This record gives sequence, C-alpha cells and structure tokens, in this order.
Amino acid sequence: MPLYTAEALILRTYKLGEADRIVVFLTRDRGKKRGVAKGARRPRSSFTGALEPMTEVRVAYFEKERRELVGLNYAETFRSPLTLANPDALGYISYFAELLDEWAQEADADDRLYRLGASMLDALSVGAPVEPLARYFEYWLLRLQGVYPESQAGLSSAAMAFLAGSRTVPPQQVASVPVELRALRELENVHRTLITMHLEKTLKSDRVLRDLRRHA
Repeated sequence: MPLYTAEALILRTYKLGEADRIVVFLTRDRGKKRGVAKGARRPRSSFTGALEPMTEVRVAYFEKERRELVGLNYAETFRSPLTLANPDALGYISYFAELLDEWAQEADADDRLYRLGASMLDALSVGAPVEPLARYFEYWLLRLQGVYPESQAGLSSAAMAFLAGSRTVPPQQVASVPVELRALRELENVHRTLITMHLEKTLKSDRVLRDLRRHA
C-alpha cells in the first residue's frame, strides 16, 4: 500500500460516521482525489483548520488498488483563506472551490487547473478586488476547459476590453485592468450561462453569492 505526498488544494468535505470526514482535494501531480480523514471532526484532531475549502496543504495519503477512497495520513497547511484580511473574499472561496471540484477529473493530473486555483490565493492575499477576480477566474477556467466561445461578438466593448486585459496580467494584477461594474455584471451573466449549460446544473455557491448580494 504505497504512501504518496503531494501539494493539494482542499475542495470540499463531507461528514462520515461520528468523527471522520471524506475530503475531496486537488493535487498538482495526480489530479483530484477523495479520501478519509479519520478523526477529523474530533476537537483535538491534527486535521483541524487544514480542511477548509481552498486551503493549500501538503498531504500524505495511502492508496490501495481498486479502492475509490484513499486514506489521509496528515494535511499540513501552507496557506489558508481564513487568514485573508478582506472579509468580502470569504464568500467567493467556496465558489472557486466548487468550480474546481466540478471540472477537475478524478486521478487526472492537470497542472494548469491546479495553478489557476492556487493563483486565486495569491491574488486574494494581496487584496485583489473580488468581483473582477471572480470574472477572471471564470474566464480562464472556461478557456482551459475549451468551452469559452471563440466569438465574443455579443459582448459589449467594455466587457471585451476586460477579457483582453485578463489575458495579459496575472490575477494578482487584475485591479490594473479597467472595468465598470456594468461590464462585470454582463460577464457574470454570460459566464453563469456557460457554466450552467456545461455542468447541467446551478452551483450552490453561486446561489449563495447572489443571496448575499441581495441582502447586502
């Protein structure tokens, strides 16, 4: 039963039994994995704080042949979104994690997808504005998956200018790309339609974000 170590992004967790958790995590070198973190729900668990969505960790896990779930041995936190100074950013963390979870393939390594996810932590840690960052993330995710339309004829000039700028800067510098709120809302609607069409469902975290905005 081999032991693997990897850099990983935590995507989501589920309760299992009285004290355990099933953890979905994205590794840089072996794709998405699902594993059992035994005792993770106990107050003094060594996993405490390391299994929040979009936490970047160093994990060790055992993997048995023909077993769907791996066994998590430990998870050491590198970076946690819980330390972000901007409270508005926390509402988007689950959204980014859910999108990565939906598109990442089981045991299919995709370094570009991992780097895109990790770059969101880079951007949020330097205070990048969250709404432009979310549109940036959606745009690049859809491009990486090959589902972003080549023709952008239906977009306004302001929206197209933002996308053009997003192709030339890293996410940490998204604030340097001029954009009006109207263009961000336009791209949000376009991207939501594309995401819903290809996933054939509406994301739970997207509904939460819209509810938070309505009650803000």
